[in-house]
Amino acid sequence: MTSPRTVLITGGAGGIGQGIARAFIESGARVILADRDAAAVHAASAALAESVGASGGANTGTPVSALALDITDAEAVAAAFARPAQDGGAGGADVLVNNAGILSVHGAVTELGPDAYRSILEVNVIGTFTMIQAFAAHRIAAGGGGSIVNISSIGGRQPTPGMGAYESSKAAVDSVTRWAAIELAAHGIRVNAVAPGPVLTPMLEMGMPEGSPAREAWSSRIPLGDLARVDDIAPAVTFLAGAGAAHITGVSLAVDGGQLLT
Repeated sequence: MTSPRTVLITGGAGGIGQGIARAFIESGARVILADRDAAAVHAASAALAESVGASGGANTGTPVSALALDITDAEAVAAAFARPAQDGGAGGADVLVNNAGILSVHGAVTELGPDAYRSILEVNVIGTFTMIQAFAAHRIAAGGGGSIVNISSIGGRQPTPGMGAYESSKAAVDSVTRWAAIELAAHGIRVNAVAPGPVLTPMLEMGMPEGSPAREAWSSRIPLGDLARVDDIAPAVTFLAGAGAAHITGVSLAVDGGQLLT
């Protein structure tokens, strides 16, 4: 009997991370939720384990573990991969989902300070690179194989005034995806990305409830009529990480309701 895959998801305490984790668990995978907020990721892990068990999903016995991890700390990341999952580490992971990122820096190109810009690049680009590098080293040492799915954004291809720092960081994530894909293919490691449009996480939905002017403004840009739900993003991630995408690498798949068409 084949052992279940182990999937490491960064940014696991957030709404998108938890949605992706749920999809993997229901497909039979083991999940490690990683986040720099230790209290939040342990709470998210416990809540997810309880909820999946209560729902009678396909893999109710699957362990869900939590890992406090700052993806910008290369030493901490390397140490996490050196410890097996049962000892609170990330060792043994077959799939890496680079979901962690920040969208807290806004400003026009004539106004944004270099330090503010640097802070978002540190997490979204350097953090993603650090995780890819450590996961690749871990998988190569194990004989190769495995899959990486980076969470990008259509903002990397379609600019919005005031959001250039975030959007350029996600354009870099798409570039790093292609770079890693071409170099890691020889080791059987596939690297892809999912590029959502705006996603209605619980936090965003609180700030932009249905019928609000802000929600209507965003929805008017989307041919399919509304922002994505978390459950619209997770299937794309599980597909790219799975056997059905065995001959796909270096792709950034837009999940945006057609927004890039406008």
